[in-house]
Parts: sequence; C-alpha cells; structure tokens
Amino acid sequence: MAKRVLVKYSGEALSGESGFGIESKILDYLARELKTLVEAGIEVGIVIGGGNFIRGVSASQGGLIRRTSGDYMGMLATMINGVAMQEALEYYGLDVRVQSALEIKEVCETYINRRAIRHLEKGRVVIFVAGTGNPFFTTDTAATLRAVEIGAEMIIKATKVDGVFDKDPAKFENATMLHQIGYDQALKDNIKVMDDTAIALAKDNALPIVVCNMLREGNLLKIIQGDSSAVYSKVSNEN
Repeated sequence: MAKRVLVKYSGEALSGESGFGIESKILDYLARELKTLVEAGIEVGIVIGGGNFIRGVSASQGGLIRRTSGDYMGMLATMINGVAMQEALEYYGLDVRVQSALEIKEVCETYINRRAIRHLEKGRVVIFVAGTGNPFFTTDTAATLRAVEIGAEMIIKATKVDGVFDKDPAKFENATMLHQIGYDQALKDNIKVMDDTAIALAKDNALPIVVCNMLREGNLLKIIQGDSSAVYSKVSNEN
C-alpha cells in the first residue's frame, strides 16, 4: 500500500453538471472519499485546477488579456477551490493546510517544501494551490512537481472516466481501456492523460500516474491499497 499520494482534480470536477462554480454535493462527496484515505493512514496531498472559474488560455484569447495575466487569474481560481476543499475536509474532522505558490498570507500558508512534508507526517492533508506560481504551466504540471517534491509514491488524476482509452469513450462505443501504458507511449501517441510536460517530469522521476473515475465510490482507497477490484489506468515504466 502506498503511504503518501497526491490526488489531482480538475476544477471542472467541482462544478458538477453546470460546468461553472462549485457544487456542494460534489465537494461533500470528494471530502468523504478523501477522509477514507486519511483514516487508512495514508498521507494525502491535493491539487485542484481552476477551470470551473477561468482558464488562462481561454481568458487570453482575442488579445484583450495577456496570457501571463490570464494564467495568474487561473492561479487565483485554484485558491478559491483549495479553500473550499479545506472547508469541506475540516467539516468532516480532518486537519488541513492550504499552501500557495503565491503569497496570500490572509488566506493560506506560502508553499515551503519542508513544512508541507512535516504537515503530511503529522497526518494533515495538504492542498497545494496557485499552480507552480509561474504562468505557462498547467496545474497537471504543478501537481506532478509537488508530487515529486513531497516524495509521493504515485499521482492520481481523478477524472470523470474510468481510465485511459485508445479513443474517446463518449464518442466511440468500441473504445478500449488501456490498463497499463508506458511514459514513452503516452507521449508518442499524444494520449491525453496529462500534458506532455507533466508526463515527462513524471518519467524523469519514475513517478507512476494513475488515472481513475472520481465518481466510483471507494475506488481511490482500493487503488492505493492495491485491491485487484480497483478500476484505473496506470502510466509507468512497468510492464
């Protein structure tokens, strides 16, 4: 069983069917799922995107807003999601810290690697927000970076599909799920697991990427515990 993991959610994951904002039912469900991990003695780091509010790439289309500013706006959106997740987890009795790559001390701690690791060792959930603190990097890359920095044994990308498929399962009935993929194959075939920078960083550090459906109740814990009934795809160098 993995002892320390990082779970990555998209911002859209929090918005439910609306695609915008935060849906309380989804937030509540995710908090309960994460609580099972902590109760099992697993040290948990979290990164949440900001796409349920704004995306830097989209905001900068048309040229009115510069890409750099658009990306910083996206970082602020991840702070909103991080604080919301903190509130939900604390509602269920967990000890949580939010650490930001941008300094905003009235809301959360500034990211310090040693402090983050110490929080994890004490059983606290650590939510990493504001990406890497730099424009032009996605929250997938930020999540992979933080996972490497804290020594996570795997990064779990919790999505709305069961794993990685050879084609879009929403469009093709004959789409086949790929249970095991190599880093090089994911990069070569342009499989949309994470962006190429995130995959390359994971490869360089031999960090397994697990892709799973966040809506499968209990699946996260099964994956981490190595339960054979868990449903997921794994990107690594293993055969």
